[in-house]
Amino acid sequence: MFQRIVLLLLTFALIDCPDVCAESDDALEGKPTPIIFDTDITGDCDDVLALAMLHALQDRGECELKAVTISKVNPLAAPFVDAVNTFYGRGDIPIGATRDAQHRPSLYLELCKTRDGDSLRYPHDLLSSKDAPEAVVVLRRTLAEAEDASVVIIQVGLAANLADLLDSKADAISPLDGPALLQQKCKLISVMAGCFGPALGKPRHDEANVVNGIDAMRRFAVQSPDDVPVVWSDYRIGIAVPYPRESIARDFSYVPHHPVREAYLLHSGPNHDRPTWDLTSVLFAVRPDDHYFDLSKPGRVVVDKEGFTEFHPDENGRDRLMEMSAEQAIRVIEVQRALSSQPPRQAVSR
Repeated sequence: MFQRIVLLLLTFALIDCPDVCAESDDALEGKPTPIIFDTDITGDCDDVLALAMLHALQDRGECELKAVTISKVNPLAAPFVDAVNTFYGRGDIPIGATRDAQHRPSLYLELCKTRDGDSLRYPHDLLSSKDAPEAVVVLRRTLAEAEDASVVIIQVGLAANLADLLDSKADAISPLDGPALLQQKCKLISVMAGCFGPALGKPRHDEANVVNGIDAMRRFAVQSPDDVPVVWSDYRIGIAVPYPRESIARDFSYVPHHPVREAYLLHSGPNHDRPTWDLTSVLFAVRPDDHYFDLSKPGRVVVDKEGFTEFHPDENGRDRLMEMSAEQAIRVIEVQRALSSQPPRQAVSR
């Protein structure tokens, strides 16, 4: 009797969210999920933690980081990403950088220039973001080379790069324009952006990833193909699962110098539990079937001219909002800590 009840509950759960929650063929076959990580890794340090998570998940065979694209302008953003990737033993991952988005200073990107004697503390090849190809070129090439309906894009910053992808035309890389290429190759877009309810004592909140690039986020929300699901982790999700400061103090000491720990300390100091906005989008993207989060009913996300976001229920909608209970938040905090601080198979540091 108990087994029949469990089976019925599982059946109803799958019926309720057939497109996003149902296990993919790759998950069932144990194949790693191909990932494109689109990040504004300049201002906040949660991007660094999220990138570390992806490397840990790749070490576990759960995903394969195919490319990193950067959605804010800073000459050290691409070198820093290259340094982190190299630290985790993957210095050959393609990196692209936008040329036309918000210019952003950083408290931690200078780490990639740190030297211990004559050697870089965190070795890397890229010396400037200008040395990296344009992000839209990397996006088009990575998608064109992928199997159909295989790629998950994680967008945890401005929508500048995906908006430019959607505006891109057929070229030598692919005979498909941006929307068609995304439609053919991408199976999910996991986004950290927006705020879909009261926050900070206000009835609505103008979240940074939107207001720092309103036009791009509006273009993305309007032009993204209807048959590629988009799951949104809003501002309130990351606030509810802060990264524990004791992890920064304890969990990264397996090497004398660690780029994640040092970036966190330069940004937030040792006495702050930083919200994990970007990490939540990574966790859902790679482990959508593990019930760390629930999803809303389908709907449509609308971005207004002031940068506020709204969610309108629509049974045929492309968009879903991530939802999280207090009990789920406990699991999320624990797993994000474990993955972010997991030692790489071969750390490269001096």
